Amino acid sequence: MENVLRPVIVIGGSVVLTLFVGWLVDLLLRRADARHPETPLWGLLRRCRVPLRVVLLTALLRGSYQRAEIAALVPYRGGIGQLLTLVLIGASAWLVVRIATAVVESVYSRYAAATRDPARLRRVRTQVTLIQRVVIAVVGVVAVSAMLLTFPAMRTVGTSMLASAGVLGIVAGIAAQSTLGNLFAGLQIAFGDMVRIGDTVVVDGEWGTVEEITLTFLAVRTWDERRITMPVSYFTSKPFENWSRGGVQMTGTVFFHLDHSAPVPLMRERLHRIVEECPAWDGRDWSLAVTDTTPTTIQVRAVVTAKDADDIWTVRCAVREQLVAWLHEHHPYALPKVATGPAVEPAGRRAKEGLPAAEEPRTGRG
Repeated sequence: MENVLRPVIVIGGSVVLTLFVGWLVDLLLRRADARHPETPLWGLLRRCRVPLRVVLLTALLRGSYQRAEIAALVPYRGGIGQLLTLVLIGASAWLVVRIATAVVESVYSRYAAATRDPARLRRVRTQVTLIQRVVIAVVGVVAVSAMLLTFPAMRTVGTSMLASAGVLGIVAGIAAQSTLGNLFAGLQIAFGDMVRIGDTVVVDGEWGTVEEITLTFLAVRTWDERRITMPVSYFTSKPFENWSRGGVQMTGTVFFHLDHSAPVPLMRERLHRIVEECPAWDGRDWSLAVTDTTPTTIQVRAVVTAKDADDIWTVRCAVREQLVAWLHEHHPYALPKVATGPAVEPAGRRAKEGLPAAEEPRTGRG
């Protein structure tokens, strides 16, 4: 009878104790969240319930499984202990990552609630994202190393590796020069405030929005929903346009090539009405002026403003479309013309120079 009760007490007691501690911790977190709604940390820490229970249960079983004295498992005690140790290390790493993520997200949420500057929010969001990735990478490496060191064979290998760590470090540094360069470039971007998540950039002639930044690559979402993935070292070694740097407000231009008789004052009045009726115009500024002339046309430039890159594109398209339609309907003479008629020769020139008479133009009627 004792051989049956002992395993039940050991295993069942570990499960019951784990569930009780997990319920108690969750209850305390819920009460703290209800008392302090301005602090999202307590609600975010509730995401750690599952890894916490796994850590508690594994730790209890790791310390008491030998007391169960299950005859069928006696030959496998060493393997079971090794397995429980590996699970405990992995669950502990999982719990640490969840806690760190909750703390970082809580700090960012409180900062976002107290800050109204979009540029600062994008900068902090970029830094928070990279900090989370660094924490996950470090915890993962430590956890894997701890798992490997639980094997006796790996301890011997580790001792010999430490003796040659200098040589291996030099070789690894040379072999992974590009990867390490991207890693440090990612940290430089995050804390140097060069580019942030949500910034509007132009890279290699492509216009888009920074969608994701990692320690090794950066993803840009273009206006037509394509994703351009680039190494982060690109942004530390080559020039690029950041339209969100120093403020997201933008000024755009629209150029028209028109006839010299174009009614510029009337166009200026029409442009004023167009921008006033356009919801994307921010009301800051507008203008229209003749900026260049050629023997056949004049160049007219319309200047408009908007609150960001998306709206400036909308305003420019609206101005271009409506002004051209207005000119075509009310002032068609102002549109540029291309001369296609035949040249008229002076009378008697061919006879005077002894040339044959020019043929009559054909009418095409056969």
